[in-house]
Amino acid sequence: MTDASALAGLDPDPFEDAPCGLARTSGTGIFLAVNRTWCGWLGYSAHELIGKLRLQDLLTMGGRIFHQTHWAPLLQMQGSVSEVKLELVHRDGAAIPMVLNAKRHTRGSVTIHDIAAFVARDRDAYERELVRSRENLRAAVVESTRLQAEAKAHAQDAELMIGIVSHDLRNPIASITMAATLLERDATAAQLRTLERVKRATDRTSALITDLLDFTQSRLGAGLAITVEPIDLHAAVGAIVDDLMLAYAGRALRHVRKGEGPCQMDKDRLAQLVGNLVSNAMTYGTPDTPVTVTSTIGADSFSVAVHNAGAAIPQEKLADLFEPLSRGHQGNNRSRSVGLGLFIVREIAKAHRGAATVSSSPEAGTTFTVTFPA
Repeated sequence: MTDASALAGLDPDPFEDAPCGLARTSGTGIFLAVNRTWCGWLGYSAHELIGKLRLQDLLTMGGRIFHQTHWAPLLQMQGSVSEVKLELVHRDGAAIPMVLNAKRHTRGSVTIHDIAAFVARDRDAYERELVRSRENLRAAVVESTRLQAEAKAHAQDAELMIGIVSHDLRNPIASITMAATLLERDATAAQLRTLERVKRATDRTSALITDLLDFTQSRLGAGLAITVEPIDLHAAVGAIVDDLMLAYAGRALRHVRKGEGPCQMDKDRLAQLVGNLVSNAMTYGTPDTPVTVTSTIGADSFSVAVHNAGAAIPQEKLADLFEPLSRGHQGNNRSRSVGLGLFIVREIAKAHRGAATVSSSPEAGTTFTVTFPA
């Protein structure tokens, strides 16, 4: 049997058995004709619809409002509507989502509307799921924003508390240092050794408090306070290195000077910067090799670099070394700080419009360099 003969045997009616619901209504919506597909989908016979019911009678309440406010005016103005999604009510009361297309024809004084309908259950389910997903996403974004704001507020509170506590610790530490200094006057040799340990402990504590205060000030957005003045860079760094030699007795510490010229920066911050870098080098460098501090003055900039020999810093750690609470991969645990030293170095550089960098390899060792604009 050929395809043509098979079609002749079926003898389909292109109107009645179309794969979509077809209907014709008057200008007021009264059904004038419907096909079997339309009737089958809605559970009515053609006799029950034609001349008796209107299209709007088969719509839900929301659909009737839409029909009055949008459907009818659009047909009147532009002569057609396309892909309008409405719910039509089945004879048993169930709502059926449908997509409707309509075209308006006028013949003399008579107006008719030709309508094609497609059941859209899958599309409706997809749209509802899309709406739910969008609502869930919106809720997730709102919750994420709330949690971020809450976390930020907690972090700021914690940082502010660190600053307050650190500030309040300064007075008792100063009192301990003063008392130790007074006791040294009449102390025995054994007592002097004990007082020296007390003073070293208070010095480390004072340095930690300074770092915590600077950390808090920087994290709360104020940035580090500096007082810039003309300085003799080489002399200032040399004096700082001399003081550090006393703190690191038994370790080799050298100062190298390069270039000449005027420099401007905060002398106290310079001491803090060099102290932190030397402390880091002493902690992580090879104990039997010298730590070298180099002060360099160029035409457009000046810099301070601290070099130590020893194991190289892993490349994956270099990018995070200047972040707060970041520490090296080895070293004497007793001498390690909470991990603010290099962060403070970077902040001092930023406050002077400079930059801090690091290079490290097994052959060349590790060098931290802080460069400032002249």
